[in-house]
Amino acid sequence: MKTVFEVGLLLVSAVVLAGCHGSDSAPQAAVEMAQARVVESRQQLAAVNLRFTGTVRARETAVISAQVMGRIQQVLVREGDTVKAGQTLVVLDDAALRASVEQARAGVKAAENAQAAAQTNAALAASTLNRFKQLESEKSVSPQEMDEVSRRAEAAAANLDAVRAQTDAARAQEIGARTMLAYTRLAAPFAGVVTSRTADPGTIAAPGMPLLQIDQAGELQLQTAIDESVIGAIHKGMKVAVAIDGASPTGTTGTVAEIDAAADPASHGFLVKIDLPFAAQLRAGMYGTAELPNGMKQAILIPRSTVVMRGSLACAYVLDGKGTAQLRYLTLGANQGDLVEVLSGIAAGEKLVDAPADRDLAGKRIEVQR
Repeated sequence: MKTVFEVGLLLVSAVVLAGCHGSDSAPQAAVEMAQARVVESRQQLAAVNLRFTGTVRARETAVISAQVMGRIQQVLVREGDTVKAGQTLVVLDDAALRASVEQARAGVKAAENAQAAAQTNAALAASTLNRFKQLESEKSVSPQEMDEVSRRAEAAAANLDAVRAQTDAARAQEIGARTMLAYTRLAAPFAGVVTSRTADPGTIAAPGMPLLQIDQAGELQLQTAIDESVIGAIHKGMKVAVAIDGASPTGTTGTVAEIDAAADPASHGFLVKIDLPFAAQLRAGMYGTAELPNGMKQAILIPRSTVVMRGSLACAYVLDGKGTAQLRYLTLGANQGDLVEVLSGIAAGEKLVDAPADRDLAGKRIEVQR
């Protein structure tokens, strides 16, 4: 007869054996498959680029300021408006200046009348002098009478010169008054876009007070400060790789247009202006970078098409030894044409999924697409 202990031991052994048999027969979970092109990271010589940041600006910018004191009656444009050369932008109250013009005009008229009278007097005095000269030759006038007539003719001529000067001064005053009146209508110096408006109707405008800012229409420039250590390698007409956030995600090529002759005393950088090709998305004020070549180095490069963005982080799907894709975060360096340098996250010779688009491939076994 078996003891209770032996019966219990047999029962435990049976349970263990049954469990082991069940584990061996359970089906394994199927790994999800996905088709994709696969490329390989490689180490090779790559150009060393120095990157400098800058801001996109117009070739010319004008700050529209008041030149006379006056209350603003109208501001005819807003930020973003396109304007033509000579278009009226701001109108100031011109009542006082119009009165000045009328006063100057009246002064000119009075001076012209005085000049006409002086001309008549001078002509009469000159005619009288001529007659007395004839009588003098005939011994019909005394020397004293001749002197008096001569003095009157000289005085009349001098008075005419003085009145003419007064007329010229009055006309100049009228021109000045009209010029000041013209300052009450501020016009665009060139065709462009209004980028800033700092005043509204009712504001008292003082001379030199900025009211608007206009960027000239046409091609834009990336303006960046280049360090003095590399400024010697830059020259006008040089082609420079440029990337503008939000306008040229694949990058573009600019041309060095201007280089400041003197460095900024604080930063020891030289302002360099780079002409940019036309792009519909390009706007003044955008942030951009310029890359300048500075030798060669060994680097790990991957196609830019393998990079996917997760928020602000760069990632790539890297295949493990079984061909399963794993999402890996990367630290990227400079672009090298269609390739990009990887500073960390990938070693040379690893396989990556090319052009994954928006697919979630993490944990999926990749079937190489030919």
